[in-house]
Amino acid sequence: DSQHADAKAAIHDVIRSQEAGWNEGSIEKYMEGYARLETTCFISGGTISFGFDTVLARFKKGYPDASQMGTLSFSELGIEILNGGEEALVNGIWALERAEDKPWGRFTLLLRKLDEGWRIVHDHTSSAK
Repeated sequence: DSQHADAKAAIHDVIRSQEAGWNEGSIEKYMEGYARLETTCFISGGTISFGFDTVLARFKKGYPDASQMGTLSFSELGIEILNGGEEALVNGIWALERAEDKPWGRFTLLLRKLDEGWRIVHDHTSSAK
């Protein structure tokens, strides 16, 4: 229905804004897609991090400069609206284009409709390496 179409469009915008922020070299702009909550969860590489600030610090440590960040692209986005339109399950492929390599993998996100808009509350990202 149109409500779900609007939600999917808004979520798509969040994901594309993250991509743009990353490609500007700004982890802070990328992180605007995440909920600023202590319960925000990021799982990758066998470790789990909780809390917006912890996740931000993890990204900054893992990607200390523009060459490590490379150029990010998201593809094959699937968006399913859940819980009466209050949450959404998103999956897709992430890929980095860097001088030395081209890592990629898959992700599954849980987004929640908050006062500030749709935000990621749970991110499970894997690498295809």
